[in-house]
Amino acid sequence: MNGMKYIIKKELTRVFSDKKLIVSLFILPVVLMVGMYYFIGQMQSSMMNDIEKHISTVYIQNDPEGFNGIISLANYQANIQYLKQDADVSAIKTDILNGKTDLLVVFEDDFLNKVENYETNGVIPEVKTFYNNSEEYSSAARNNFLTQVLAVYQQQLLSDRFGDLGQLTVFNIDVNPESSIIVDNEKATGKLFGTLLPYLITFMLFIGAMSLGVDAITGEKERGTMASMLLTPLKRKEIVLGKLISLSILSCLSAAIYAGVMIGAMPIMLKSLSGDALDGLSLTFTAAQVVELLVIMLTLVYLYVAIVSLAAVLAKTAKEANSYVSPIYIVVLATGMITMFTGSGEKALFMYAIPVYGSAISIQSILVGELTIAKFGATVGGTVALAFIITVLITKAFNSEKIMFNA
Repeated sequence: MNGMKYIIKKELTRVFSDKKLIVSLFILPVVLMVGMYYFIGQMQSSMMNDIEKHISTVYIQNDPEGFNGIISLANYQANIQYLKQDADVSAIKTDILNGKTDLLVVFEDDFLNKVENYETNGVIPEVKTFYNNSEEYSSAARNNFLTQVLAVYQQQLLSDRFGDLGQLTVFNIDVNPESSIIVDNEKATGKLFGTLLPYLITFMLFIGAMSLGVDAITGEKERGTMASMLLTPLKRKEIVLGKLISLSILSCLSAAIYAGVMIGAMPIMLKSLSGDALDGLSLTFTAAQVVELLVIMLTLVYLYVAIVSLAAVLAKTAKEANSYVSPIYIVVLATGMITMFTGSGEKALFMYAIPVYGSAISIQSILVGELTIAKFGATVGGTVALAFIITVLITKAFNSEKIMFNA
């Protein structure tokens, strides 16, 4: 045990006495993450403001009599050009395709006559809107024209046809929609965070283990310090456990900083993306949920450290170790991303026992308050079982002179 404590102290001292390592592991990622959230929020806000300030260019062909009055009544702000019935619009469509023009509105021939005589001729006239749905300006111009102009015009024509439109209303549905919503705000917030947070936590924990593990083992093999350590009276089992535990501690510290920054900064970014849609949402944890989350993260970190350490032990150089770790990193990324698309629906118990994936869906369940003792046990059990097997393999590798001395 004393040997294990010595290794843990040695590794922690090595990291915390190196200012460059402290900056690269704990400070720089936080700065980058906060900067990324701020940049995304600012870019999204700037884009929305730009769309709102943009004056759309709209061409209207064959407009019916009195339609310009509807536009004035609706206070629709745009650069409007009116075209005659026989005007060639091919150049305008090309400009819409190229993003130079936003919208072309074409009314069917003899529009008002068809509206007035729909009972006798059985024809419902059409209004066509030509726009480019890959251009934000064009899409916004069409949406605004539909809601601000055509919807008003349609209501006026219906009023002319039937008189008081209130006579056509049999009943109203949710006059005040907000009073009809029954929602658990904490669960709603949990589902919102559950689409992204489990994925970010699982892969960030791996990044911390990956950046530390290769240097702590393969790096020492290359520098020759590992050989010197193996020749000391320290038991190799103690060296293994000391390495794994110290790397787990450092990875947890790094991940805790990342997670704290993410949880604090994500609402700011989401608010910038969704406006007031997040108002009223809140996310709180019970003491039991905090313990569950910590246990899941600790066991997952130890598993990641063990996986990276096994690759580092088997490799002769840091470059070779990174080549072993890279495919594992891709698998971790893919596994975490699955949770972004599967949602927080009910899953079979055995799925919680799948290492990495089980941890991600357990974090999702914690966020929505649906993690049971059985699911928690399956997650921790599956992770610990695989971590134990890998630890045994690392110990055997440490006992091999051929592997440890790069023979």
